[in-house]
Amino acid sequence: MSGGGRPTLLVLRALGLGDLCTAVPALRALRRAHPDHHLVLAAPAWQEPLARLVGVDEVADTHGLETLPHRPEGIDVAVNLHGRGPQSSRLLTEVRPGRLVAFAHPEVAETAGGPRWREEEHEVQRWCGLLTESGIPADPTELALPVPPAAEPWRRDAVVVHAGAASPARQWPADRFARVVRVLSECGQDVLLTGGRAERARCEEVVRLAHLRDERGSVEVVAGRTDLPTLAATVAAARAVICGDTGIAHLASAYRTPSVVLFGPTPPRWWGPPTDGPHRGLWTGRTGDPHGQRLDPGLAEIGVPEGLDEIGSLLGPVLLAEERCVRA
Repeated sequence: MSGGGRPTLLVLRALGLGDLCTAVPALRALRRAHPDHHLVLAAPAWQEPLARLVGVDEVADTHGLETLPHRPEGIDVAVNLHGRGPQSSRLLTEVRPGRLVAFAHPEVAETAGGPRWREEEHEVQRWCGLLTESGIPADPTELALPVPPAAEPWRRDAVVVHAGAASPARQWPADRFARVVRVLSECGQDVLLTGGRAERARCEEVVRLAHLRDERGSVEVVAGRTDLPTLAATVAAARAVICGDTGIAHLASAYRTPSVVLFGPTPPRWWGPPTDGPHRGLWTGRTGDPHGQRLDPGLAEIGVPEGLDEIGSLLGPVLLAEERCVRA
């Protein structure tokens, strides 16, 4: 880490895409509050194209709560946007910052007097609240992202369907995604199935189960074939996004792309899209383990008709032009 003689502001949030997107307002607030600092985000290196859009100067490749890279020294301010502690806060105390901004935890003396963690709080509000209560005003509505420079979408005006999620608990069944994809294609919509390399097989299964024969819209699996800038540009240029409770839902929020998000073990009030945007969150009211290894019972209760109804109500004749498509 090198800031060219500038004081260093180190922020820890070594998590996934959705975690980065929900931290955008907090990162913007930190940039404004410390304009002369070298802002370093401890996060996976692949997030750098988006992180730089909100004022981050450097991404220090960090995964989870492993030791911080390069054992940085001379940190002026360290901010814990990773969790409540104690592990994450202890990791930051090891670099002996001049100031630590973190939620109070009884096992970490350096956090005494810090803001109180509130369990039932939306993720965006949580981190903005931490900063605001620490004297750094943060606005939770500042979620918007520009498209990364020079990034081109895979296709414009397509419906992006993201069938994967980090855990089986949040993966809506492939056959249900397949029925949605088939209806969209029969209605003349181009569909892109996105995901990482590990999700490509699941996306191909969705296409196989869709039994596409007389479709009028094209269906293409791009999982594992897009980098982060291309994915961001594709979501920004999409007609709509249909997905589970996972990172791409937060990209749709960042670009105000209409979205239908299928929630299972985690309620939308904790991780859902902005209520004032073109988004729909489906949830049956159950809570559970978002990292579970089996399909969450609440998510299992969401059927294809409910998903199609939400798509139709959100996008109306623009997306599902024929009544028979909406009711399929």
